[in-house]
Amino acid sequence: MAAKLEKLDANRAKLEISVTPKDFEAGINKAYQKQKGKFNIPGFRKGKAPRVMIENHYGQQVFYEDAFEEVFPDAYKAAIEEHGLDVVSRPENVEIKTINTKEGVEFSVEVVLKPEVKLGKYDGIKVTKTLKAVTAKDVDAEIEKIREQNARWVEVDREAREGDTVVIDYLGSLDDVPFDGGKAEKQSLELGSKRFIPGFEEQVVGMKKGDEKKLFVKFPEEYTSELAGKDAVFEVKLHEVKEKKLPDIDDEFVQDVSEFDTLADYKKDVKKKLQKQAEDGAKADMENQVLTKLAEDAEVDIPAVMIEGQIDYQMQDISYRLMYQGIRLEDYLAHMGKTMDEFRDGYREAAAQQVKMQLAVEALIKEKSLEPTDEEAEKRMEELAGEAGKTLQEYKNMMGNEELDRFKDRVAMERVFDYLVEHAKVEEATEKKPAAKKTAKKDEEKTAEKKPAAKKTVKKTAEKPAAKK
Repeated sequence: MAAKLEKLDANRAKLEISVTPKDFEAGINKAYQKQKGKFNIPGFRKGKAPRVMIENHYGQQVFYEDAFEEVFPDAYKAAIEEHGLDVVSRPENVEIKTINTKEGVEFSVEVVLKPEVKLGKYDGIKVTKTLKAVTAKDVDAEIEKIREQNARWVEVDREAREGDTVVIDYLGSLDDVPFDGGKAEKQSLELGSKRFIPGFEEQVVGMKKGDEKKLFVKFPEEYTSELAGKDAVFEVKLHEVKEKKLPDIDDEFVQDVSEFDTLADYKKDVKKKLQKQAEDGAKADMENQVLTKLAEDAEVDIPAVMIEGQIDYQMQDISYRLMYQGIRLEDYLAHMGKTMDEFRDGYREAAAQQVKMQLAVEALIKEKSLEPTDEEAEKRMEELAGEAGKTLQEYKNMMGNEELDRFKDRVAMERVFDYLVEHAKVEEATEKKPAAKKTAKKDEEKTAEKKPAAKKTVKKTAEKPAAKK
């Protein structure tokens, strides 16, 4: 096999690939073995006719298309490796120019290449380290969370209130016809948790043990298509009302939930852990700052296919998250009044930023030789295992196969952060809590900022193309 390379532009190339007659002959034989059962040849049982008989009956080229699909992957891969190309697309515009047993195969294919990145000045990036001060109130609030987690539920003989847990049977129906998934027995439900559809929990409040009641509710518009926006009736029977009993915060409580004997020692430990969390949060924020600046200052012409690939990844993630809520993406889009193209367009800018960030990270890893060796990655895994109180093998067993495969990428990313933060110009600041206002105001809804994920750029592998003759 041989291949010639023609650069069409900075990020696009054309390969002229040749397959020898010998290799093509092997491809024809593979195609014959896979396809021979489809042919009816007089005098032979189905699947038993020799290749030559099938070719004589249907024509010499009968297996050419399937044979091309047999030889394409290896020929394409060899051409990519021969020229050291970093391809980010599937093969495009495949065109067969010659195909026969005497000359073999000659075809061309176009590919999109990973773009070159010109990094800006990444030494001396200005960042602010904002460290949250841990107060006694913070410590008390953290202990209160632990207290809530160790609450007991005690059955009481009274009407159910918000915050109670009730045990109920229910049967849901639409126009007096029960629907799938609308029935349960001895179901525990914390009133006020908003686990059930709007209006359900509110109508259980006030019921007592043994009460039966019909609840009238309406399913949200973004619910599954079979139930979305429909009025329903639930017949509910209440079996138990349970009240939350919180333990006293004292030495006995501390001994139950920790390795400490006194409340004072426990508070010191909680404060230490909160300070560590604050340090980790400040570090993560600085990493976000340097990574964002690294990407902002980089110059790169991003191929559209890479942006589309990132959007595909995001759409898949959204689809999975909706699926866990029992909602199809198609129904969600219909409720939003958007087409798939319009929905994808809303993620295009963020996808472009994500791809640019990853390309900048990969360029820095290459420029500063931050890629770890197998031995260095193994050593880092041993360190993490030790921190977790595990042996190396136990730690590996905790990780999924995908996480293990990508561990070197994780270590490389740690090195990127370490390098950028170490060479940054850091200004320290202390996070100040806003002064309390005298007049009560509803909190405005804030959108949480998410640290951009440094995801490895996904390379798309070759698929068998429909050949154009």
